[in-house]
Amino acid sequence: MKYSFFPGCSLESTARDFGMSVHAVAKALAIELEEIPDWTCCGSTPAHSTDAILAAALPARNLLAAEKAGRDVVVCCASCYGRLASANYALAKDEKLRSEVASIIGQEYSGGVKVRHLLEVLIKDVGADEIRDLVVRPLKGLKVACYYGCLLTRPPELSIADEPEDPHLMEELLEAVGAETIEWPYKTECCGASFSITRVETVKRLCSEILKMASESGANCIAVACPLCQTNLDLRQLDIEEKFNLPVFYFTQLLGLALGLSNEELGIGKLMTDPTKVLQFC
Repeated sequence: MKYSFFPGCSLESTARDFGMSVHAVAKALAIELEEIPDWTCCGSTPAHSTDAILAAALPARNLLAAEKAGRDVVVCCASCYGRLASANYALAKDEKLRSEVASIIGQEYSGGVKVRHLLEVLIKDVGADEIRDLVVRPLKGLKVACYYGCLLTRPPELSIADEPEDPHLMEELLEAVGAETIEWPYKTECCGASFSITRVETVKRLCSEILKMASESGANCIAVACPLCQTNLDLRQLDIEEKFNLPVFYFTQLLGLALGLSNEELGIGKLMTDPTKVLQFC
């Protein structure tokens, strides 16, 4: 299986451990991720909130390069997924926008490339049964709260899941590798995202509510698919008065452990909340 790959800025900076685990897992599963040549930032929140044309042009430049390769684009960062998928959707439907964007990037992009999150590829292309057969270290003892945040399932037409309000892709994946997943009502709540810099108290309150609900629902760790969610839920635990001690893993790190990859390959040592205790039975 071969895909064009958009890493985005975070997987090469603040979420380097996410990037490490993505590439390690892809190699173990024979998924070939070919990086889009000369890719640029998707614009993330700044472009989206200030300039609608720029917010479409930045993803379009990357998607145009992928279109030339003739493959689906795989994205891991939830914010990058949201920007590429929404720009793709808008460009496919809006001729005027396509023309305006073409005047910026020098060529018209049709919106025809399929943008996919890695979770979709793992479940729908590789398959849970295939992954289950490759497990060498079942994740026994892990009670995982799967947290999607607000960017992977909203708006509904761009959701990676068939049921945007109650997604189960991550649960299906982690149950296939031996973990127990819990049912809880906060899996698509917002953690505050980039307001972590400007409205710290708000983000601390949101993260505290999410961590408390996960803990009271029986989880001993959280799995995420978004660099900002991981940073907020992991790092902000140090600032919250009530102590939860819930390790916050990327889903690729847990998958990699089950496939027998090492902590070093998966960047486990970069987590702020010590995962040693919850991993002792795996």
